[in-house]
Formats: sequence, C-alpha cells, structure tokens
Amino acid sequence: MDVVSLLKARAQEQGHKPAVVFGQEKISFLQLKDKVFSLARGLLKLGVKRGDRVAVYLPNWPEYIYSYLAIWSIGACSVPLDFMLTEDEIISCLGHCEAKVLITKHKANISFASLKSALPALTHIVSCRSAEEGTLSFEGFLGQEAEFSGGAGAPEKDEAIVFYTSGTTGKPKGVLINYLQLDAPPKSMAFFVNADLGPKDTTICALPFSHLGGLIYIQNTVTFGLTMILMERFMPLDFLRNIQNHKVNFFWIVPSMYYALLQLKEFETFDLSSLRWIVTFGASNSPDALRRFHQFCPKAFLLNGWGLTETNAPTVVLPMGSGNIESVGRPAPWIKVKIFSDDGRELKTDEVGEVAVKSWVVTDGYLKDEELTRRSIRNGWFYTGDLGKFDAQGFLYIVGRKKEMIKVGGEIVFEPEVESVLLKHPDIAEAAVVGVADKLRGEVPKAFLVARKEGVIPDEDLRFFLRRHLAHFKIPHHFEFCAELPKNRTGKIDKEKLRNRS
Repeated sequence: MDVVSLLKARAQEQGHKPAVVFGQEKISFLQLKDKVFSLARGLLKLGVKRGDRVAVYLPNWPEYIYSYLAIWSIGACSVPLDFMLTEDEIISCLGHCEAKVLITKHKANISFASLKSALPALTHIVSCRSAEEGTLSFEGFLGQEAEFSGGAGAPEKDEAIVFYTSGTTGKPKGVLINYLQLDAPPKSMAFFVNADLGPKDTTICALPFSHLGGLIYIQNTVTFGLTMILMERFMPLDFLRNIQNHKVNFFWIVPSMYYALLQLKEFETFDLSSLRWIVTFGASNSPDALRRFHQFCPKAFLLNGWGLTETNAPTVVLPMGSGNIESVGRPAPWIKVKIFSDDGRELKTDEVGEVAVKSWVVTDGYLKDEELTRRSIRNGWFYTGDLGKFDAQGFLYIVGRKKEMIKVGGEIVFEPEVESVLLKHPDIAEAAVVGVADKLRGEVPKAFLVARKEGVIPDEDLRFFLRRHLAHFKIPHHFEFCAELPKNRTGKIDKEKLRNRS
C-alpha cells in the first residue's frame, strides 16, 4: 500500500469531502493528508526510519488514524495497542517489539516515567491532547510544514504492523503484517461486494483501531474515498442515531453488537433505509441476529464473513444476494482454503476439520517466535485453529474453535451450535457455552445466559426447549444466568473468563 500516493490522490480528487466525522469535528481528505504528512515529518525528525517500530496507545480518536498513516508514509512499522491494556501489558508488548516511539495520551494508572525506565529502546513518548512532563506534543507535530514527498519507502515484505492478539498478559504474540498485505482487506472488500463502495458512500466505525476490524475502516477510507463516521466506543443507541443522521450505507460489526442493538426498545423507531449491505464477522452463531436486524433494513444485503488477523480478513464472505446466511461464504480467488484432519489429511465435503489458508495475504509469522510460526504455518498452509467444513457448493461453515469442541463421553459437541439454538429462545438475549469437568463423562456443556427480562428461566424449561433441536448429549448440564457476559474490546464474548469461573 502506497499511503503517500493514496493520500495525495484523495486530497486532489475529494479534497473538501469529509474523510472522518468525529462528533462535531469534520476532517476533509485535504486536512487528513496535511495532518498525516506533518506527523510523518515530525517522526522523521525524531530519527524514526524505515523498519523502526512506533507504537500507538490511544482511544478511537482521529489521532489514531493520523498515526497509522504517518508511520506507513515513512516506511516504519506500527504497533497498535488496545487502550484497555494495563501498564504491565504495555511494557510486555513494547519490550517484546522494541518500539522506538510511543504515541499515547494521559491515562490514570499509566506512568510515562515507569514506561521509559522499563523500556530502554523507547526513546520518545508523544502525548496527545495534554502536556505531560517528559513527553513531546502531538499537536506540535501537526502544526509543522505539511509538504512531504515520502520517506524511504518500504519493500512489500517489510513489516507494516505488529498486531498483539490475545495473550498480552502472558507471552506476547505479535502477528506480523507486511506492506503488501496492507492491500489485502480493501482488495477483498471490493471483490466481495462487487466494488459496491466508493466516494459516494458513508460508513460507521465502532470497532477499535487496535484490532484488524477497526483498521479495515481506515484502509477502505483512504483507498476508496469513503466518509467514516468514527465512534470512540460502541454505544448502541448512538450507533443507530449515527446510521440514521448520516445516512450510513454499510458497516461490519461482531454478533454481540447486533444483539445489543436488537435489545434496545427504541430500535424499531430508527430509519435504517440508507443501508445497502451489512456484515458480521467474528463468530459463527450470528445468523438469527442478522436476520432480525435485516427486518428493519430489508433492502440491504446480508453478508456473513470469516477471517483472522493472521489472514488479513476478510478471507471468506457470503456472495451478495445469497440467502445461505448460516455459511460464511467462499474465499476470494487469490485465497485457497482447505479442511484438514489432525493427521494432515485433506477432508471431503461435509467432513469437519481444521480450516487452513494459503495465500499472499497470510502472515509471515509471529515476531520472535519461531516455534509458534512453525506450528501455525506448515507446508505453506496457515492452520487457523478454527473448525469448519465445506458443502457440495463450496460454501464454508465455521463450527467453532478447536478449544470450543467439548468431548462428552466420547461424543463431540461444538459450543457455537448449542449457543445458536439457545439464542432461538425468545427470552434469551445472549448465550455462551463452555465445557466444564465432569467425573462421569470427562466434561459436559455449561451455558451462561443473559435473559431479555429480569429473572431466570427454569432449567427444565430450557432443557425441554433444547430437546426439540439438539441431541441429548449436546444439552448443557448446567445453566447460569448473568447480568452480562464478559467481552473483549472487539465485542466478542471472553470465554476464557467464563471457563475460569466454571
């Protein structure tokens, strides 16, 4: 991705069109280019050069966008960090990647002095929207000259991003994304929606920029000239207001966000007619939620999709107009997907096994972790840890993660399958199923549930409902009602926390 050329083209072709709308603030493509180039010049003056790692620890602010694009403009490597991370987690990640600069803001319980003391490679901290002792002013960089011809540039195989996925509290797991792969999400999006996106369009981002789902919004905005309505965090009512007020044309969110929207008593009062397509990523139990949402924007196409950070999602998406919403669709032509057994055999139609991906879009591996890279990438195939199957028409179905497979007395139960049935119950708003130890059967399913109304549903009533849809060994042995289910920053249910509670 040639960010410098893209920004210049957008500024020339859509200069006064809003690139980002953040509350009352509107940032045109011309302003975006100037701010990014000013910051890029500032980073060069700090001594940042091609290949150096620059970390970003911010909320979903426009400054996050400027930072990503400025880092790439000079051929450096961005290290996006989730703004929920603690000081210890930040030190763990930055020490692992040896970041040279950190772009951040004041936050309680985060000591800049402690970061500098613990991280000898960290030469500068750049602070946004506040004056902090021992830091440089982000706004000071933006006030500098904006003319910029580009840095040293970066070859396609150079590191563009180190994404820290789950595991930041233990051994850091940094997914490597190169400069060629920055083009993968926009290329896939254009293919899957038949290039039905462009300068006429407005989208809305409520996913964190520290994760791939949020980053794709930035990539698509500068590639296609979209207008992005940016939310600092996902707030269901404000999300719907923004769709209505800004006449949003499309978005992608995770299933738990759809559930949150559908629970709003005001949901049916909003005008969602501007939507042309809506997408869900991140889980395999979302079809019913997507269908319910679709009742209020019937002209929009429903798209289900799948992919990982390591595969530069979207990797597989349902074709426009398909009604097979239980499937996540078919891969793009430049991506190969196969299903393998544990002993390495390629499986046939309708056989469940591990999903593997081969393409230029697949990560080169994990930073400083040759063992994990060897385990994950074998014979050119990236083994995703997801379990799935193909049907006779070549549609892919994701049945869950390998660790979401429960062995009940020799029988196999996939947690997402049970969750999808529980979510059909009219009084259940959210559901998560995990395996818990059982002396007789080894392990059995346990369901954590959020009810639509106060109170609980009797266990026997739930079992009666489930017996109509599931074999007896798949029915949870335990039910626990909660006020809410724990979620990570992307809105996915945090099953590790539920397993630790069981």
